[in-house]
Amino acid sequence: MIAQMRDIVTAELAPTATPDHPGGLAAALYAGRHVEFFDYGLADDTTRQPVTPDTLFNLASLRKPFEAALVALGTLRGELRPDDPVTRYVPELRGDYVRKVTMGELVTHTSGLLLPTDHPPWPDDTFTQAQFFDMLNAWTPQHGEQPGRQRIYSHAGYVLLQLALERRYGRPIRELIDRRILKPLGMTSTFVPERGPDNRAIMSHEAMQRTAQGYSDQGTAIGPPGNQQSYFDFPGTGQIFSSARDLAIFVAACVDGRSVAPELRDALRLTQRESFRVDEKFGQAMAWETVHLDGVTVVDKPGGLNNASGYFGLVPTHKLAIVLLANRGEYPHEIARYKILPALARLVSVR
Repeated sequence: MIAQMRDIVTAELAPTATPDHPGGLAAALYAGRHVEFFDYGLADDTTRQPVTPDTLFNLASLRKPFEAALVALGTLRGELRPDDPVTRYVPELRGDYVRKVTMGELVTHTSGLLLPTDHPPWPDDTFTQAQFFDMLNAWTPQHGEQPGRQRIYSHAGYVLLQLALERRYGRPIRELIDRRILKPLGMTSTFVPERGPDNRAIMSHEAMQRTAQGYSDQGTAIGPPGNQQSYFDFPGTGQIFSSARDLAIFVAACVDGRSVAPELRDALRLTQRESFRVDEKFGQAMAWETVHLDGVTVVDKPGGLNNASGYFGLVPTHKLAIVLLANRGEYPHEIARYKILPALARLVSVR
């Protein structure tokens, strides 16, 4: 069956990462205690460095499930509550709308908040923490939004969630993710680096040597390896970096959790629990999206920048998971949601 699974994955991925495409692709498949890696193309077109399972990629919004896990773990430990108003941890927020927003609404994208940094047309400016608070305090509903009543994807909401977690625990977000999630899972190649003055991740020389160069979907190099992007000019607001090999550990813990400490395993499962139904097909959990297809429910999270793309896809009922990492913008990750994972689930069900 592993050979059949490999054939299914290869048939879909190979055409998306040919020499005609910029950069490369690293993928990891977890299927009931078995891990397979798939590598295509180049981490750097100039040096001709190939993509491997240990190449480091910018994960973009794939950082969000890690922050969601912090919320879930804190909830299970009684350290915080989803219905805590965010003002409990960030008292600088006094606006009529934002003071009604809860931690649970931030983590499930149901706060209703929609700042200029969330969707095009993108602003040209960066914002300090004080300016961020000013934007939040001044924000008013544009189309009748109410906390908890709609699903609106918000990057700014997760920046606010980050600040609330840092205030609650008195530690920077990178330390919280490292101590509470990465180290307990044995993930040694996942980093939440600070941004340097050149907007490049501050990582060791060894890690930077493993980091892919990012490209546009047209093949233009964007930034140096380790490039981080953010509209927010304060610590912790860049992206996370990791490899397909390390992320295979994370998605395995999400769908299986046999060797994971029970509390963390339960927290990872809690993040996947649908809390808001968008329509008959789509729902929203803590960071994760739920996609109800014919005969299978996929729990997933895409992420992307103009020079990076990533995807986590889970089928918890079948203990299946896939990771896709590309060092180019606009990689067609939907093939995993609609083709690869349903086909694998059908294969497992027949067996």
